[in-house]
Amino acid sequence: MKIGKIVLLVLFASFIAISCGGSGKGKGGGTKKFTSRTGWKPNDAKGWFFSNKKAKQKGSVGMVFIEGGSFTMGLTKDDVMHDWNNTPTRMQVRSFFIGDTETTNSEYREYITWLKYVFPPSDPNFKNIYEGALPDSMCWNNKLSRNEIFEENYFRAPQFDYYPVVGVSWLQAQRYCEWLTDRANEKALMDKGIVNKDLYTNDANNTGANHFNTDKFKYNDTSLDNIIDKQKYEKAQNIKNKNTRVIAANRSAQSNIIPKFRLPTEAEWEYAALAMPANREYDLYLDKEPQINKLKGTKGRNRGKYLENFKQGVGNYSGIGGWGNDGSSITNDVKQFPTNDFGLYGMYGNVAEWVEDVYRPLIDQKGNDFNYFRGNVYKRIIKNGDGTTKKVDETAMKFDTLSDGRRLYSQLPGAIEREVIEDARNFRDGDAQSSLDVIKLVQNEEIDKSYSSYNSPVRKFRVTDDGRVILDKDREDIGKRTTDISNEIRVVKGGSWNDTSYWLDPSQRRYLNQTESNSWIGFRVAQDHLGNETSGTNKKRGVSTKVPK
Repeated sequence: MKIGKIVLLVLFASFIAISCGGSGKGKGGGTKKFTSRTGWKPNDAKGWFFSNKKAKQKGSVGMVFIEGGSFTMGLTKDDVMHDWNNTPTRMQVRSFFIGDTETTNSEYREYITWLKYVFPPSDPNFKNIYEGALPDSMCWNNKLSRNEIFEENYFRAPQFDYYPVVGVSWLQAQRYCEWLTDRANEKALMDKGIVNKDLYTNDANNTGANHFNTDKFKYNDTSLDNIIDKQKYEKAQNIKNKNTRVIAANRSAQSNIIPKFRLPTEAEWEYAALAMPANREYDLYLDKEPQINKLKGTKGRNRGKYLENFKQGVGNYSGIGGWGNDGSSITNDVKQFPTNDFGLYGMYGNVAEWVEDVYRPLIDQKGNDFNYFRGNVYKRIIKNGDGTTKKVDETAMKFDTLSDGRRLYSQLPGAIEREVIEDARNFRDGDAQSSLDVIKLVQNEEIDKSYSSYNSPVRKFRVTDDGRVILDKDREDIGKRTTDISNEIRVVKGGSWNDTSYWLDPSQRRYLNQTESNSWIGFRVAQDHLGNETSGTNKKRGVSTKVPK
């Protein structure tokens, strides 16, 4: 009788597996084997379509995988500042990668050194590229403090190499991310022999508009032909058919490109800082802020000391001499203190950080509760009349103006130009298209596309007789300005060496104009994760004590 029951259970299990598609599935239910519905096998040497083998995405150097999930974004305690700008909302964040530390002085110096090499400031066409990307060393100035040591040495002295870079505006951080994307792809392709390894030992290969650019590689731009080994590229693309037309057709199906670097969104940053999956029981979070409770040492030499860099009180940034608490009167080495449970350094102090989002007092959960982000500006590639892509001309570059009057390049010479097709920064937030009276306005042809519900000051720049650019204060309609908020105001997250413990709560949020910088604001980079969003390494049920790095 028992044997009969066992046989019935086996048959039933087999039926369930077959009915659920188990016979054609790999681990986790993914497709084990695929054949095109055309009947062609993948990468048939006689065919016309070729594709690389599926591979699990590897994190770039210094990037930590964060498995996404649902969490309560915003403040769940008393709002003692009465800002009411971080009310709790339930959000879903998809998996992503984030830098294990803030970007350091050494890393940012790599960037400006490359700019100086490829776009020499001595060339009149390039004179603003290097200068505009430099951090603002004047950010350390304080009329009642002697800070020349930081103004003169902080960014360049080797003793500060692995301290977080500061004095960088949101716009400058964006340009750094774009540059990092190109250099990471360039190095990866160079390691595979696709990009010539003498790229930086032969000046003719990498000067001005001839530099390597990820977009140009993706779209098979002919300007890279002198640095690309076509045979190795075709081999890497798994192209087995030697027909030149087949090769050309398949070159447009790119692969092996490292996802672009960017700033994390506000939701991603907060989720990564909280590291809540490390403190759960089954599918229930036990405490929203377990990390904050670990910022004071309880054992050994760290007992009683703060394990993060922040201001302890009025006139107390580091503790007393000979018995320092966090030991840092300003910033410190980005790996000076322990990580949180995701393996991230400095999420609760050292410097506050820029994130991608445009600031608004409220998070629009009704508009979207998945991968929330305010700040989308959609662009498309500009084509020439002959179908080729339009490039940035070094004699007709576009610039943004920083708050100190310096000019920051919008795109580097030789990059593929893009044009804005939709600006969604004001979406559902008082712009004309979101107005309750929009239908009436459209019917009466009274719509003003420049309308905004935020009456923020207008930033005006004046060029002096000697060529300097000066930011003038907005004196028009003085007294009528009601807010600082505009589409150029960006969110700042986290506490810093200059902040008390209140700002260490990852739910807190502040803002600053994207053209401005400060001595207490830095940034870290992020990347999108491709494919399956689960790590497959943290499937233990019950109480989780540590998320694998």
